[in-house]
Amino acid sequence: MTQRWDPDAYAAHARFVSELGEPVADLLAPRPGDRILDIGCGDGALTERLRTAGAVVVAIDSSPEQVWAALERGLDARITDARELEFQTEFDAVFSNAVLHWIGDAERVIAGVWRALKPGGRFVGELGGSGSVASIREAFCDALGARDIDVATVDPWYFPTAAQYRNQLEAGGFLVDSIQLFPRPTPLPGDVTHWLRLFAQPFLAAVPDDERGSLLEEVRATLEPRIRNADGVWIVDYVRLRFAATRPG
Repeated sequence: MTQRWDPDAYAAHARFVSELGEPVADLLAPRPGDRILDIGCGDGALTERLRTAGAVVVAIDSSPEQVWAALERGLDARITDARELEFQTEFDAVFSNAVLHWIGDAERVIAGVWRALKPGGRFVGELGGSGSVASIREAFCDALGARDIDVATVDPWYFPTAAQYRNQLEAGGFLVDSIQLFPRPTPLPGDVTHWLRLFAQPFLAAVPDDERGSLLEEVRATLEPRIRNADGVWIVDYVRLRFAATRPG
């Protein structure tokens, strides 16, 4: 997958991701002394809230740039692939916000989380769910299809239904305490092209460098009547899947 994260661009155009993750942190309800693993910490903005609650947090991300930004916040941040977790029964909780939909091998991640948790430990997170950013996926499907490119070969996202993810959690040994799929239309702080450059890099990388500008303009034009309101605000059609599960004691 061709996807790189620029912490400065993320802070400028996607700070809403960590801000809208606050309810997930509320669901986790971190306690003083809890040892928590944060999967996909990004630049650590939301991880800081867990630490402020008195938890001892290990933050991981596959992006060296984001881990560096988290380290600059004074966090214990490590470059780690979520599919390669090596922790063994050492965490009271595992937390993840807006990351798991980037990882297609959900079963492998869930198995690693189960191993990392102590018996009775909780797994709380939120990811994109079925139907998320459908307008953007459709726009890329049309634009790339016109170039004889199968969008399925470059689509980086895994957006399960609540039933699918419940089944995966239960198959991994978890008891599901709650799981819900809900729409969350999200206004962007600027033009949709910033979002596309930041989050849709695998789609853009499907064409040569000198064609990416025209692809971006084409997708923007397709999206404008669909997700830009009368006030000129772009509102992305996010759908979120939020869950809480427990490793049996």
